[in-house]
Amino acid sequence: MKKIALINDISGFGRCSLTAAIPVVSVMGIQACPLPTAVLSAQTDFGEYFCHDLTDKMNHITDGWKQMDEHFDGIHSGYLADAAQIGNVQYFLEQFRSEDTIYLADPVMGDHGRTYDMFSEEFLKGMKQLTRQADVITPNLTELCMLADVDYQEMITHRQDEDYLQCIKGICRRLLAGAHRKQTVIVTGIIRNHGEKVFVGNLAVTETEDFHIEHPYTGVGFSGTGDLFAAVICGSLVKGLSVRASMEKATYFLREAIEEASAAGLDPCHGVYFEKYLSRLL
Repeated sequence: MKKIALINDISGFGRCSLTAAIPVVSVMGIQACPLPTAVLSAQTDFGEYFCHDLTDKMNHITDGWKQMDEHFDGIHSGYLADAAQIGNVQYFLEQFRSEDTIYLADPVMGDHGRTYDMFSEEFLKGMKQLTRQADVITPNLTELCMLADVDYQEMITHRQDEDYLQCIKGICRRLLAGAHRKQTVIVTGIIRNHGEKVFVGNLAVTETEDFHIEHPYTGVGFSGTGDLFAAVICGSLVKGLSVRASMEKATYFLREAIEEASAAGLDPCHGVYFEKYLSRLL
């Protein structure tokens, strides 16, 4: 059975991070091997939460797996608390990455033009170095702008322009040019206006092609949907699917769950009821 190392935090509530990725990878017929970066009572948007940082334990897990002579078909890193954890992921890659290993890096740093609490210039520098090593990166538009040193507020002023997607593609290709290996950039949650209607979509850009999948925007962003999307992409690629097929699978899995949660008025902090849609990944 193929194995994916999942490097992320685990939150008791919020349907995000490892709580989201483990069932997704598992139902796809892949062994999920979690390496937790922190344990939280609930994801941080709840306001009140307990967090136990595991920075000083991460390399012990890495070394333990190395002594067991394990190997991984995929590596997926998500939320990292600081530059030290980025260094721990670098160490993990040195121990376990081979030419056949697919590494997906989700550069979690911010959203809607705002940075998360852990953000610093040192963190950004480390994340730029880490993402250059990835086969696939899955930034949202805010994170894409951070990685490419582009002004996010200036970018979104062009949201209604016909060449808006072309501008984003250009930024992606700048990142591809600086990558250390052949890479795919998948930008998530791109909101665009089509007349009076608003759509949200994901854009994939490779060295040879690009494609965009979008659907009507419900106006609500739910916890964990980016983690679910990235987990489906990583699992699909490990199973040998193309980038396009992987994106189509992730969209098919998530679209109705998001629409249902929006129509029901669910608290975005709790995420979507993805569990009932896991059979779509079989």
